[in-house]
Amino acid sequence: MIRQLFLTLFLSLALAGPAAHAGPGAHGPNGEHLDAPSASGAAAHAQPTIEAQTEAFELVGTLATDEFSVMVDRYVTNEPVLDGTLELEFNGIKARGKLHADAGDYAFTDDKLLQALRRPGQHALVFTLVTGNESDLIEGTLNVAADEHDRGLAWWQARWPWLVLLAAVVAAAVWGVKRRVGKSNGGTA
Repeated sequence: MIRQLFLTLFLSLALAGPAAHAGPGAHGPNGEHLDAPSASGAAAHAQPTIEAQTEAFELVGTLATDEFSVMVDRYVTNEPVLDGTLELEFNGIKARGKLHADAGDYAFTDDKLLQALRRPGQHALVFTLVTGNESDLIEGTLNVAADEHDRGLAWWQARWPWLVLLAAVVAAAVWGVKRRVGKSNGGTA
C-alpha cells in the first residue's frame, strides 16, 4: 500500500512538474522571460518611484505612506536644487512641495494628491521647477503596482495547481490509511 502511495505521488509530481515550470528561454504573451526569477521579498513590495529629466534638471521621487518625496538636482553637475519651488500637477490636482533643505527633498503632503497617487496604474506627472532665473517643466510617469489584495490573489493563482495536487496526495494517503486500518480490524474494505 505504501508503495502504491509513493508511486501515485511520484507520477503526480512527474506529470504536473512540466506544466508548472517554464523551460529555458520561454516567453510569456508580453515577451517577459518565464524562466527568470520572479520579484519577491523587498523588491516586490518596493515603494513606487519616478525618475525624470530634462536637459537642465533631473528628479527622483518616492511615494511613501505619508508623503511624496522628490529630490531635484542639476543634470550636468548633480548639484541638488535647494533654492527653488517645485509644483506638481496630476489629474487636475495641483500642489506645491515643501522644501526640506536638511534632507534635500521637496515633500508633497496634500491628502487629495496622495490619495490619487496611491491608486494602481501609470500616473503621468508634470512638475514645474522655478529656481533663480530658471524654470523647467519636468514630465515623468509614476508606476503604482496593484494593492496587497491583488498581489495575494496573484500568489494563489500562480500556486493553485500545486495546492490541488497536495490536497489530492493527502486525500489518497488518508484513504490508504483508513483502508489499511479497516483490513487490520477484520473488515473487507
